[in-house]
Amino acid sequence: MAGPDGRRAATVAVMNERLPALPEDWDRALAVVAHPDDIEYGTASAVARWTAQGKQVTYLLASRGEAGIDSMHPELAGPLRETEERAGAREVGVETVEFLDHRDGMIEYGIALRRDIARTVRRYQPEVIVTGAYGVRMVAGMTNQADHRAVGLAALDAARDAGNRWFFPELADEGLAPWGGVRYVCVAGGDQPTHGVDVTGEPLRRGIASLTAHAEYIKGLGAGGFEPGQFLTWAAGTGGQAMGVESAVLFDVHVLGFEGLPPWLAPDAAAG
Repeated sequence: MAGPDGRRAATVAVMNERLPALPEDWDRALAVVAHPDDIEYGTASAVARWTAQGKQVTYLLASRGEAGIDSMHPELAGPLRETEERAGAREVGVETVEFLDHRDGMIEYGIALRRDIARTVRRYQPEVIVTGAYGVRMVAGMTNQADHRAVGLAALDAARDAGNRWFFPELADEGLAPWGGVRYVCVAGGDQPTHGVDVTGEPLRRGIASLTAHAEYIKGLGAGGFEPGQFLTWAAGTGGQAMGVESAVLFDVHVLGFEGLPPWLAPDAAAG
């Protein structure tokens, strides 16, 4: 088993191969995460690029992050963090932010969570879903948090659940027709990215403003806190090396359907 240095070396090796840009020939995206601030740790910069292109991006959060500030009771922290999330979303051009009210720290992967996400997928009909890493380890070997793992995997599964009329038929009773139009599920924070989004310049600046909006949360981190601009500039610069640009956000992209002809119908299939 590789130790932390081995995992870091593997990540660098992947990043030394130029990653392609995520295709942007789509109009609607849904970002699905566990807590307020999860999107803002980098992904919001990509969102800023997309909304500037006229794309519609909607946020769905499984919890209100009420357990995220050690010095503040959850009854106070939840509404505060919701307010900070909505403010951060506006900084990158997102107006629609929804919360599912699963309990922060206790989010469980399962049918209920998949149904909740599939409901939202049917409602907004995204072509792209953005979520967080669901492995035990994240980029650079960092240990992932339980809620992140549950929500990331549920979002990936719900992307297909939403298109099957025999899954969650109660959603049809709510007037929500199946939606099988999700092309990509883009997972942020994984240790083996496949694509990137160039956020050089204004998108990164807006992404920094989005994370900065979480002022009380960052203050609550105490000595373990950080300065958003410094952190995000460093992270995006590291990502940029993988694409050959100044600043980038990287994703592990799951393609949910063939782009163009399936491989067995390609002109050179018989020769292979």
